[in-house]
Amino acid sequence: MNRTDISLIALRKILRATELYGRKLASAAGLTAVQFRVLQVVAEREMMTPKDIAMQMGVSQATITSLIDKLEKQGMVRRTKSEADRRQTNITLTTRGRETVDTAPDALQQRYVRQFEALEGWEQAQLISSLERVAAMLDAAELDAAPVLDIGDIRKPQ
Repeated sequence: MNRTDISLIALRKILRATELYGRKLASAAGLTAVQFRVLQVVAEREMMTPKDIAMQMGVSQATITSLIDKLEKQGMVRRTKSEADRRQTNITLTTRGRETVDTAPDALQQRYVRQFEALEGWEQAQLISSLERVAAMLDAAELDAAPVLDIGDIRKPQ
């Protein structure tokens, strides 16, 4: 097998792992990976504004609003008016949202983060360089992407 085939197989394995995790999460929690990441972000700080969530995830506020709408319909989050500024809306987890974060399958992204952060600095830099190069080779370097391992368009929440 030549190196081109080996590289394509490695890319396919990454895509498949992401797809399989997405299915597992959907089956266990009824959420997409992006929706689950919103829950995790809110859980980290207990209460956040949609703007803060959008900034942390690197997506537009409109995208976050759509994700929050879906999560609210599922009973995972609630919107409340800020006590300090009534024009501001805060997002908090419901009991169901907290239980989902606590019991969902180990996120593929968390596994990656743990192992990536355990690498030496030079290994991290080399890996980032290689991944950025692959993105450029696929004409994907300029695509809008949040730091979430998921397939599909993050701006179109399911």
